[in-house]
Amino acid sequence: MNFTVRALPGLAGARKATGRVAILSVALALAACGGGADTTANGPDPSAACDPGDASTFAECGSVIVSFTDADGDFLNYTVDVLSLKLETANGRIVETLPRKTRINFTDYVDLTELVTVATVPPATYVAGTISFDYTDAEIFVAVGDTSKEAVVTSVDGRPLEQTELKIVLSNRDQLTVRRGRASLIQLDFDLDASHEVNITPTPATAASEQFIVAELTPVEQKDMRVRGPLVEVNEDASSYVVAVRPFHDRIGDFGQFTVQTNDDTEFEVNGDVFFGSEGLRALAAAGRGTPTVAGGTLNVASREFTANVVLAGSSVPGIDRDAVIGNVIAREGNFLTVRGATFVPSDRRAHFHDDIVVEVGPNTRVFKDADRQSDLGIDAISIGQRVTIRGNRPDTAAAVTDANSPQILLDATEGAVRMHMTHLSGVVNTVAPGQTDITLHAIDRRRVGIFDFSGTGASPDLDADPDNYEVATGNLTLANFSTGKPIVARGFPEAFGTAPPDFTGRTVIDYTDVRSALGVGWGAEGTVAPFLRMDAGGLLLNRQNEDIDVRHHIKHGPILIDLTTLDSDTLIVPRESDRMLFFIKTADSLRQYSDFDDFVDDLGMSLNGSTTARSMFARGKYDVDSNVFTAYKVGVFLLEP
Repeated sequence: MNFTVRALPGLAGARKATGRVAILSVALALAACGGGADTTANGPDPSAACDPGDASTFAECGSVIVSFTDADGDFLNYTVDVLSLKLETANGRIVETLPRKTRINFTDYVDLTELVTVATVPPATYVAGTISFDYTDAEIFVAVGDTSKEAVVTSVDGRPLEQTELKIVLSNRDQLTVRRGRASLIQLDFDLDASHEVNITPTPATAASEQFIVAELTPVEQKDMRVRGPLVEVNEDASSYVVAVRPFHDRIGDFGQFTVQTNDDTEFEVNGDVFFGSEGLRALAAAGRGTPTVAGGTLNVASREFTANVVLAGSSVPGIDRDAVIGNVIAREGNFLTVRGATFVPSDRRAHFHDDIVVEVGPNTRVFKDADRQSDLGIDAISIGQRVTIRGNRPDTAAAVTDANSPQILLDATEGAVRMHMTHLSGVVNTVAPGQTDITLHAIDRRRVGIFDFSGTGASPDLDADPDNYEVATGNLTLANFSTGKPIVARGFPEAFGTAPPDFTGRTVIDYTDVRSALGVGWGAEGTVAPFLRMDAGGLLLNRQNEDIDVRHHIKHGPILIDLTTLDSDTLIVPRESDRMLFFIKTADSLRQYSDFDDFVDDLGMSLNGSTTARSMFARGKYDVDSNVFTAYKVGVFLLEP
């Protein structure tokens, strides 16, 4: 199956059509050691003496940094193999950037990107790219109420997908130029929300897919990045170290080398011991070349410099010396934790999804907390809702368990370790007081609150956390725009087990004025000839009474789902007034991108000519409930041509 994306000449690309289901974001940063972005029309010297197969010519080459990310959605697990990622020059030369296939789970990357490869490429003008996926061994799970269900990805006519290939052709004015010693950036996003229609009725569930991809040279928004791989060398004078990149949980392969910058605040956990700054670098150096590492931090887009906030190394890396579980604690009974939505990372084989895993902890379990210099944390710090990575050992009887719906795996972490991560809440404000807001809790790390058992969280049973009045300590955080009945998003840590209230300490909180919203509408398999009552520079006015509207007709406003067909007026979709935006029109084999709303509307008006129909549309931005106006930075419409 071949999908081609064509961008119109002279129209700037934009980042991604973010989805409620899931998104693959591929960030291709064509980078050398220094210098800024260069996307001018004048290409590099075609006689540049770079041969990616000859290390002696690497000084004449550029490099490609490839990363993947995901977005909030209803897929609990979406793991497929990426077979190939090729770039094509203006004169037709094809350059492969992946040395071997790599297996990825998109749902691991809602809040971050993952560095996939750093490939050596010849200086050239690159006009296209092709990415290939293999679904034959895919592992897909969707949410069904409070449980999970396995799903099969199919074509729109119901055939299970095996391999797919997506080609992206860049705009004539926005082609990617790689120069010796210079850096450029392109970001490609595969929108799973717009591409999938999920049916949870059959067993397994089905996710009918029509894939598309959008691209831009400068990303609209940035996320934290994760960089994995064995240590190559440490440079204490430069406060940095170099890794041989091995993405996700790959244990073999050469995906290039990458430099990780550190600073005085960088936390290192090396073989179970915690250090900060230069002491951590020295501990990393002492661990030696080849030591496994994983770093989380931020990428400076302008300088292409990655700075780590947290570095794990040696036995502290999940799945190295011990098995590991990554997920959220949904229940606790004594020293037994139930972890839901877990990624299970065995030390002897590849990672896989397992919905519930029971973990035993004990007095000798070491407990760490991201960005926390405390060294005396005990297992009582681990409470309900907490996002965790736990390292321990499986009993022999569980060694062969791989099925997510099989009996629970018992992981023994009594001599292992638990690392607590920033946890994400969403809900609706009940009351606001100085230093605290009480909320109706809807979800923790995008899992419905109904799956969490808050027994034992309080100092006494009558003080256990109540999801209908969940108490969030906000300290000195600004709460001026918070009000009763409005959405709220918070990031932080649940209070220690048995100590509530408060139930949660927020490190950051986002009020309803900044909560991201998503709009999705479908018009059935045949589409509609009149999706909008108005299409002009003033916006798109949806027809909420269109008889062709299917089951998709909602705005997800933070945790609140609003039915568009029940509103008193038709929703108006307008572009935001500043910053980069993306507008696109998808057809069966092409995708046209716009950065200008007027150009987008002109094309849309000409395309909806009475024979072409609109099948679906998606928008991302902010929603004003009072005015029923959706201010979008991304809008996409899928058209069915005759």
